Amino acid sequence: MKLFARLRRPKKAWGNVLFRYGWKITLLALLAGAVIAVFLFYGTWAQTFDMKNVGEMPERSTVYDVDGKIYSRLAGANRLKVSLSEVSPYFITALLAREDTRFYDHKGIDWRGVMRALVRDVFSMSAKEGASSLTQQLARNSLPLGGRTFSRKFLEAMVALRIEREFTKQQILELYVNRIYFGTGCYGIETASQAYFGKNASKLNLSEAALLAGLIRSPNRFSPLKNPEGAAVQRDAVLDRMVELKKITRAQAEQAKRVKVVTHPKRMPQIQENYAMDAVQRALSLILTQDQMDDGGLSIYTTLDPSMQNSAQDALESQLSKIERQPNFKHPIKAQYKPPENGEGDAAMPYLEGAVVVIDNASGGIRALVGGRDYAQSKFNRALAPANRQVGSAFKPFVYAVAFSHGLLPGAAISDGPIQPGEIDGAGNWSPANSDGTYGGTMPCSYGLVHSRNTMSVRVGQFAGLDAVQKVATDLGIAEKIPHGPASYIGSFESDLKDLTSAYTVFPNAGLRKQAYIIERIDDQQHKPIYLAAHITSQAIDPGAAWMTSEVMEDVLTKGTAASARSLGFKLPAAGKTGTTNDYKDAWFMGYTSTLTCGVWVGFDQPATIVSRGYGAALALPVWTQVMNKASRHYPAEPFQPKVPIQRAAVCSISNQLATTGCSAAGTAYQINLPVNKIPNVACQVHGGSQWPFAQQQPNGAPKARAFPGRLFNSFRKFFGGR
Repeated sequence: MKLFARLRRPKKAWGNVLFRYGWKITLLALLAGAVIAVFLFYGTWAQTFDMKNVGEMPERSTVYDVDGKIYSRLAGANRLKVSLSEVSPYFITALLAREDTRFYDHKGIDWRGVMRALVRDVFSMSAKEGASSLTQQLARNSLPLGGRTFSRKFLEAMVALRIEREFTKQQILELYVNRIYFGTGCYGIETASQAYFGKNASKLNLSEAALLAGLIRSPNRFSPLKNPEGAAVQRDAVLDRMVELKKITRAQAEQAKRVKVVTHPKRMPQIQENYAMDAVQRALSLILTQDQMDDGGLSIYTTLDPSMQNSAQDALESQLSKIERQPNFKHPIKAQYKPPENGEGDAAMPYLEGAVVVIDNASGGIRALVGGRDYAQSKFNRALAPANRQVGSAFKPFVYAVAFSHGLLPGAAISDGPIQPGEIDGAGNWSPANSDGTYGGTMPCSYGLVHSRNTMSVRVGQFAGLDAVQKVATDLGIAEKIPHGPASYIGSFESDLKDLTSAYTVFPNAGLRKQAYIIERIDDQQHKPIYLAAHITSQAIDPGAAWMTSEVMEDVLTKGTAASARSLGFKLPAAGKTGTTNDYKDAWFMGYTSTLTCGVWVGFDQPATIVSRGYGAALALPVWTQVMNKASRHYPAEPFQPKVPIQRAAVCSISNQLATTGCSAAGTAYQINLPVNKIPNVACQVHGGSQWPFAQQQPNGAPKARAFPGRLFNSFRKFFGGR
């Protein structure tokens, strides 16, 4: 009956019940809807992030030298990534005790910790309390989630849920220990372990592991390098927490606490800022994409030899300082230079500058590259384009090589007299003088290169042909386009030191051009090669002509323009060529041994006369001799060996044909070792007579010529008659 009575209760009573509880139900529904909306909003937002970015963390790429030793690191996050198996178990335990004790129990969010932090944040009206799980910290450090706000905390939680679905717990932990910051510029446990204790992360003991775990919340404040007492306090707190969680015993903790905080930092390879690294960076920009550069973690194997790099830098500074002390040096000196106060640096240095490049003949690998005296004062790299300068006489060997390939021989008679108007095709009245202002009579062709005679070199160029000379310059990469005029025979055009040095390697390599390079290989973060040097080789000069030119350039260092090399203490078998431009504005020396080719340039950034009569032999050669003498300890210089078949022949200096008894009577016959394919195949048509036996000495008692140029060539017989 009571039931029916209740059913017959007036509608007013039901209205009172609805009024009493309805607003509460509505409020709960609204709150539930709001929570769902928040979850939907931040959950959808979390879906917009690419989870690949969680696993991709920038690290410095490592640059290795020619011996595979670390030479430098590139700019970027100072991080060395390791697998979880390469991290001490002590650190993993300490980390979880300190940062996330329920790491293996939650799915990305430690709800108890979140609620505790939320309550405290609400009461403090701030976002001071974190209580983020490791997964949330990983999300915050991996993705651009925003600042320390409630909104960021919600987004961070949703992203953490995604991370837990995408990665295993072990993967999350490995990513975390590699990404987290440990202070003093160290990212990741491996870098921190080496920076603070000089050991790999796998070798951390309990005390060290607890100390590093204690750094994470305030790494700069508690750095053991700056604040060992504070670091010890944090370490002890971690140890106590580990005892509380029964991860270690009290005895273990007490023993670890008694260990004094003493760091043994390992000197990490620094980012070297020098001209060689500038060249490496330039090469990388042509090989890698910007994303590859930014992500880092690459292993870059170069051809650089640090000892040679240092000796080249020292030799350059030593010689240029010596030049500055000469009485006739009238320019500002480096010791008195003061950089601009605005810190921007001068566009061009006012003091004397220089550059050195050393290349391995066998491979083309650049062993040293110095682009100036002080990289801190000037980043302008004078060894590379666009630091182009007029090459002057340093180009002459290529002109002679072309002429030799066309049939001219080193003993051929060439006039050293003034060039007459109209004598040289396309030259008009142009008549270049010799650098010393003197002229001689008819000389062996080789004399023009050994003593750098302009008049003889222009005449040799006329024989070689302008088109052929230009082609060789282009093929060798000396210059893309040299002026189409006879002035190019004596180097009246510009190139850079690296390209010119590379071109010179054709002489010890029998005419083969091996493209100069500085990067041998690049490995990605998984140590898989993504780039290998191509080792491009091409036959740029006739092998026989290259050998003949090299034979002549050996004399440059013994009795030619670079004969002072011997007085400078250089005794090794070598060949080379000096170079001096108009008004002594540029001084060059380009030379090589059987193993290395080295180029040196000296001059001002704004071209000016260095010193009066400042020849390449006086200004650049001393740098070269110092570099090559030191290099010979690791790169032995052996006597040059011909790489083509050689045979001795008797030749006429006038006709460039096989000598006859008539040539002997005229005094124009001489003996010379020649590549077999360069030996003339017809007898002299100028002097007549019968041909000598092909490979025999000149007959004894041959009559001496009385007419010029016979007497002159007899006096030079020892010189141009071979060795």
